[in-house]
Amino acid sequence: MKTETFRNLLLAAAVSAGMTAFPAKSSGQYRNDAATDGVYSAAVSEETQQRPEVMTLRDCMEYATSNSTKIRIQQATNDDNQVARRDAILAAFAPAISGQAHVYSNFGRTIDPESNTYISTTSFNNSYSVSAGIDLFNGFEAVNNLRITKTAKAMGISQEQQIEDEVCLATMQAYYNVVYYTKLSEILEDQVETARTTLYQTRRQEELGQKGYADVVQIKADLADKEYELINARNSLEDAYITLKDVMFWPITEPLDIDTSSADEGYEQLIPSDPLEQETIIGNAINTLPDIFIARGNMENARLELRTARWQIAPSISLYGGWSTSYYTYPGQEGYVTTPFWSQFTNNGGEYIQLSLSIPIFGRLNRHSNVARKKNAYRRAAAEYEQKIREVEAEVLRAIKDRDGAESAYFQAERRAEVQEEAFNLNTRKFELGLISPIEYKSASESYLKAKAERLNALLQFYIKKHVVSYYNGVSYMDQLN
Repeated sequence: MKTETFRNLLLAAAVSAGMTAFPAKSSGQYRNDAATDGVYSAAVSEETQQRPEVMTLRDCMEYATSNSTKIRIQQATNDDNQVARRDAILAAFAPAISGQAHVYSNFGRTIDPESNTYISTTSFNNSYSVSAGIDLFNGFEAVNNLRITKTAKAMGISQEQQIEDEVCLATMQAYYNVVYYTKLSEILEDQVETARTTLYQTRRQEELGQKGYADVVQIKADLADKEYELINARNSLEDAYITLKDVMFWPITEPLDIDTSSADEGYEQLIPSDPLEQETIIGNAINTLPDIFIARGNMENARLELRTARWQIAPSISLYGGWSTSYYTYPGQEGYVTTPFWSQFTNNGGEYIQLSLSIPIFGRLNRHSNVARKKNAYRRAAAEYEQKIREVEAEVLRAIKDRDGAESAYFQAERRAEVQEEAFNLNTRKFELGLISPIEYKSASESYLKAKAERLNALLQFYIKKHVVSYYNGVSYMDQLN
């Protein structure tokens, strides 16, 4: 009875010493402090004391998509597609109109526009003209360009959505990576505190003659190993934060706090996938994925370009019309009376209308070569579209299998962690009673730590796989977090 009471008092003192001996983590920034026997401690500066609002995964995605340079580049491309669409509409339905005016003075021999004879005197002349022209038929090039630019505009929007989805997925992976190392650091902190408590207890037992010096050295080595693992975890956490900031275009030097509660939340077990679900998700992916729409648009545009190239062999018809007038005078000719400007402007005016027919006869087979190239481009685009369909089908099936496998792995890791926790608690009790060696206790501790880390990793991997499957099912990454 006295031995049990003494052991309880000793345990209470050890726990109290362990709780105060190890510093708490502070926002992912750490430094090496030799005064703490090699253990990392928090370094909080005045700048990092003022933290921004804690950001959820959706907040990080929204920030990333609103600041991504890739999306801004694609938006500029979309603006170009809009301009091309406008140009195609005007080329199909609006004439090209131009106006000209010129003035010149002649000091030598020239033709008199009134008598149409040569004269040798100084003259002054200016003219004005307005002309317009439109293609009535050019091998359906204008109509096909309208369709091509319409498809290109829609493809640009899909490409922007594709880039946004890629940014969201990269942000999600970086976000969960930060969550993983944050929680892993917390687990290792608990392990270090436990090891420090055990070391304190073992030293007291050595003083009482219950354990030898070798046991103390072994526990001290175990503590050093856990402190080393904690340092590596915290360094990995710093690197994960840098990666997340880079993906989000967050200022690298400014602090970023994220919500890590997702690693503590549970979820309802999914219904096992069946062939019907797989077919539904594949169909939704083919109908909604930007990759498929872009591949289909490339194939459609290649078909229209081939049709345009074939019609370039046909004649083209154009209509032109215009009006012109002129004014002239001879300032160096004595006795010459100049007709007033407005009279000449009216009297010298003339109009014309022209219908032009252009028939290609022989152009060194350039048009035939263009048709052959466009035909190959269409065949290539059609093959790429079929290949993309096959890739999406394989990706969807792989994503479903990965999600189901990740879920099964998580539940197995959870059961394993529960068993390892129970085994660790029993081994801790045995070690306190001197029934197992420090090496056996270290092995149990490492197994428990590994089981908790693998359970955490399995949970976060399942989250990512589940989001990917939902994305293939037609729900964007952003909408999944509403």
